[in-house]
Amino acid sequence: MMSNVFKSLVSLITYKHKKEIQEFYIPKADKNDGADSYNYDSMRIKNGSKKNSDEKIQVDIDSNIKFIEQEFHYPINQDIIVKKIKIAGKYNAFITYLKNTVNNNFVNNFIIRPLLNYKNYDEGEDENESGSNADRNQEEINFILNNVIEINNMKTVNNLKDVIYEITYGNTGIYIEGCNYYGFCITGDFAKRQVDKPQTEGSVKGSYEAFTENLSTNVVLVRKLIRNKDLITEKLRVGASNNNECAIMYIEGITNPAIVQEVKRRINSIKTDFISGTGMLGEYISDDSCFLIPTVLSTERPDRVCYYIMEGRVALISNGTPYVLVLPITFFTLFHTSEDYILKWQYGLLLRFMRIFGIIVSLLLPGIYVALVNYHQEMIPSSLLIAIARSREEVPFPTIVEVIFMEISFELIREAGIRIPGILGNTIGIVGALIIGQAAVQANIISPILIIIISFTVLGNYSIPDFSLTYATRMIRIMFIFLGYVLGLLGICIGIVSDIVILSNMKSFGVPFLSNFPPKTSKSKDTVLNYPIWRQKFRPDELNAMDSKRQPEDSRGWMNQDANVKKNNKNT
Repeated sequence: MMSNVFKSLVSLITYKHKKEIQEFYIPKADKNDGADSYNYDSMRIKNGSKKNSDEKIQVDIDSNIKFIEQEFHYPINQDIIVKKIKIAGKYNAFITYLKNTVNNNFVNNFIIRPLLNYKNYDEGEDENESGSNADRNQEEINFILNNVIEINNMKTVNNLKDVIYEITYGNTGIYIEGCNYYGFCITGDFAKRQVDKPQTEGSVKGSYEAFTENLSTNVVLVRKLIRNKDLITEKLRVGASNNNECAIMYIEGITNPAIVQEVKRRINSIKTDFISGTGMLGEYISDDSCFLIPTVLSTERPDRVCYYIMEGRVALISNGTPYVLVLPITFFTLFHTSEDYILKWQYGLLLRFMRIFGIIVSLLLPGIYVALVNYHQEMIPSSLLIAIARSREEVPFPTIVEVIFMEISFELIREAGIRIPGILGNTIGIVGALIIGQAAVQANIISPILIIIISFTVLGNYSIPDFSLTYATRMIRIMFIFLGYVLGLLGICIGIVSDIVILSNMKSFGVPFLSNFPPKTSKSKDTVLNYPIWRQKFRPDELNAMDSKRQPEDSRGWMNQDANVKKNNKNT
């Protein structure tokens, strides 16, 4: 045993050769280098470079199969399916699609089976009377694509770039040798979420349907409420790599065509590799992303989107997010909700006043408190000033430190409540605020009155209906706190004037953000104040809608009928 201990000690002081450790590093790679060129034994076809996807389609089947396999990296990529078949014993063809993106029942029963069971074309017709063999073959191919395949949604594609897009979109392609085009059947069957309740825009009397991440479902939800033949849906592609699909919806004959063309121009000019949804899309098409206030409205409620479409605005829907963008907007559009038009107009008026009061409190209350405590104690009533002084006599930090500490604490609690799933997240938000606030007061870190100030501020922030505007309010509030700390009420006034100047220079797709204020050409019935719905006879003037009249003067026709009845009764 002693010898083993001695050997161990000797091994610690003797020289040993350093072992070579194999470490992985990421080398620089050229754009044309694929994963198969690094360290994999691949069977991928490498006969020259890939074909340009903008080229026209070749008429031989082998070239088309080779193109599909090269573009989708077969056999490394096992998702691409290319199935060769022979139709009527004489036409070589193949079917291609991406595995798990199509409805297998549709492909097997309504595409492959009818093609394999097809036997002959016009057996009784004399071949001499039907023209040349080439013309007859082309007629038979058209007959196969249009009549044999038992799927109603069928279209032809004659560009290789569009072929790639259709396959990635979940459609099934059919190519028959001799054709310079593909036939594509709409068979996409991506997993999607069911229509659920709105998560961030709750309603008491409104609709309980919300948008989902699926584009087709969202379009149907809009068409379900607007059953109008003039409701237009135009689909566009964004993202060079992911080829995400988006759609714009508007009413032909109401929406100004200049707005539609501007929206399409901005979307088509986007040059990036990935767009995940309307969140990223809104960043690319907004007039100026440096402004904190959003210039596009994001909502998850179909009823709200439909109301704005009927006003003459454009709705922008995208795959990947359950939120729809509405544009153009004005500042007060961000304060409107669907309940404003469902409840009696008096109730809606009260709610709007409360929201405007909430954003004023959220923006200014902490900054005004800091300014009064530091510079303008004479403006505080004596009894209240004495109460504030007593509550702060044992607090070792200046007021600005207290406010910033509480702001950071509430932001952390809010983020923790969002990240923690389920009911526990709401519990963290409520209990965490109570525990931290009570403990901070008992430890003389902050004053009790500041707890009240920050609580009112947070409640005012929660009263803002637009989710993006709440983030902007929280950031602008910090600016007012520092202005109040440095310059007092003068700094608060400077901040208010600066914000008004910035809002006055903002635009949303050509519409001034404060266009509801003078100078204006007509009086709107739905800005800060909302009139009864039957008095809102015109659409918003800033949109320059093609049909500015929403409803006639006597929209309540029964009133005139009652007046005529009373008049007739009086005459008789």
